Amino acid sequence: MAKAHAVLDGTVAEAYVDTGVKILIAVVIGALLLGGLYALFNTTIMPTVTSKIQGLFNYAG
Repeated sequence: MAKAHAVLDGTVAEAYVDTGVKILIAVVIGALLLGGLYALFNTTIMPTVTSKIQGLFNYAG
């Protein structure tokens, strides 16, 4: 009886598939967020920071 119940309730592999899909979705959403943040900050913040850093290291000494 217990063996039949274990066979009919065999949802062991579903956890692996669900976990894999969740990880894949998290990676894709994270990549999209990082890409969006990079596109946003590359045009507004990074040129200012880059010019200030180059000014710090551009000395005639």
